[in-house]
Amino acid sequence: MKITDLKPYAVWVGRRNQMLVKIETDEGIYGWGESGFSGRELGVKGIMEHYREFLIGRDPMSRGGLWQEMYRSQYFEGGRTLTAAISAIDLALHDIVAKKLGVPVYELLGGKHRHTVPVFATTAGPYGPAMIEQAKEFMDAGINAFRLSYDNMDIQSGGLFEPRESIANSAEWLIKTREELGNQAILGVDYHHRLSPAETASFCQMMPSHTLDFLEEPIRDESPEAYEALRKLTDVPFAIGEEFASKWQFLPYIERGITQYARVDICNVGGFTESMKVAGWAEAHYIDLMPHNPLGPICTAASVHLAAAVPNFAWLEVNMQRANDPDRSVFTEQVEFNGSGYVVNDRPGLGVDVDESKLSEPFKFWEAPHPHRADGSHTNW
Repeated sequence: MKITDLKPYAVWVGRRNQMLVKIETDEGIYGWGESGFSGRELGVKGIMEHYREFLIGRDPMSRGGLWQEMYRSQYFEGGRTLTAAISAIDLALHDIVAKKLGVPVYELLGGKHRHTVPVFATTAGPYGPAMIEQAKEFMDAGINAFRLSYDNMDIQSGGLFEPRESIANSAEWLIKTREELGNQAILGVDYHHRLSPAETASFCQMMPSHTLDFLEEPIRDESPEAYEALRKLTDVPFAIGEEFASKWQFLPYIERGITQYARVDICNVGGFTESMKVAGWAEAHYIDLMPHNPLGPICTAASVHLAAAVPNFAWLEVNMQRANDPDRSVFTEQVEFNGSGYVVNDRPGLGVDVDESKLSEPFKFWEAPHPHRADGSHTNW
């Protein structure tokens, strides 16, 4: 079997741009993949077009060797843009190989540990009674783990974000939420790396012990030493890793015990090939995976197969609106959501298919918000 074409699609699907890739073979078997480098899709597309030139004619069964060749075939290896492209290609190659063998992708990874993948949902809207009521609705539906809204002020529109004001309001409502929901609820919050270590420590110290079960990405990840310093200032478990683009970026966080949950993004870290290495490494340190899943159905399907195939797994991120109202106009087959988790399907490959003729809406320029503080300085989105 030989690769005959690689088709990258940077297109607007529903509410966002999606960076998809289709790989075709001379046996008529094809595979789909998705890249997760949101907001930089055109850069990823260009890299895929470059890879296309030496992947045509190659054997898709050699997916591990092709991964190494794509990563190492230049002097400046690695980087998020490259690994985002490699991730999508790796997913598509696994889709092809599993279809060739007539098995679901999880069988290529060692078989499944679970038939249903538990999830964590995220409350919508600002802090207030409505947020707590939505959390209660999640629990009634069988979802006990969720990420609460946080006080983001006007950050989504590129407006004002003052960390100290945000953490004071957030802590107050998180305390109220824990009191309302009790200890059966698993509560977390994602600060999207918008705080400093000192601000994060203050935030955690504003709340009684066990207000939070996890705190996601409170500070930027470039300096593991900063996280190590923060680790000494709070006992709240950390969920880190959605920004990581390789096993090497996970290395200090796993080896030094900095994170308690590994937020692997299969569409950024290097696909199945790299994710399984991170999973095994995390298992040896008693760290569970908690995959990042903000994209489309291909990312979800791939994450479900990964979740099915590893023993050390906590929850998969779910967007409740998309899960309950999936886009059937473009994606003709998707993973089933049963209301409280994803069902691990037995269809060959990823179990997702795309109507290629519907990938016609053009790419739309989108840039993440550029929020500022009251003094006019730029801050993190």
